Amino acid sequence: MKKLVLLLCLMAVMTWGDAFAQLPAVTLKTIDGQTVKIDTLNNGGKPFIIDFFATWCKPCQRELDAIAEVYADWQEETGVKLIAVSIDQAQNVQKVKPLVSNHGWEYEVLLDTNEELKRAFGVQMIPFTMIVDGNGQVVYKHTGYTDGVEEELINKVRELIGK
Repeated sequence: MKKLVLLLCLMAVMTWGDAFAQLPAVTLKTIDGQTVKIDTLNNGGKPFIIDFFATWCKPCQRELDAIAEVYADWQEETGVKLIAVSIDQAQNVQKVKPLVSNHGWEYEVLLDTNEELKRAFGVQMIPFTMIVDGNGQVVYKHTGYTDGVEEELINKVRELIGK
């Protein structure tokens, strides 16, 4: 029993430590070739969502499509923005812009061709979604996609802004 309690406490501490991580000092490119320093990302003091995806990942596309359907409403209600981070390797990066265009995703899209940001956050599986609060702290992480998970995301954002 003591081992179980110790294990649960350790898991809680590890989860809390991961949940409040700062954004790493990693530099990525936009799909238009602009340079973006991840540790300087902000949304004017409002939360933002970072969503890791790849062109070959069907669950990633379903998740980003589902969010796209409600994204304008989310932005109007909470001011949240979504930054989609492609982990496609350099030889496949030319597929990202057409995919984004074909799906009509109005997100800022960054390219993590060397998987530096993916490694910095310890991403093992995609889709991998996180919420960053207005102070640049990662406060929520989620792996995988099931229908309706986007409601969980917006509810977490609402909690952050006190709605």
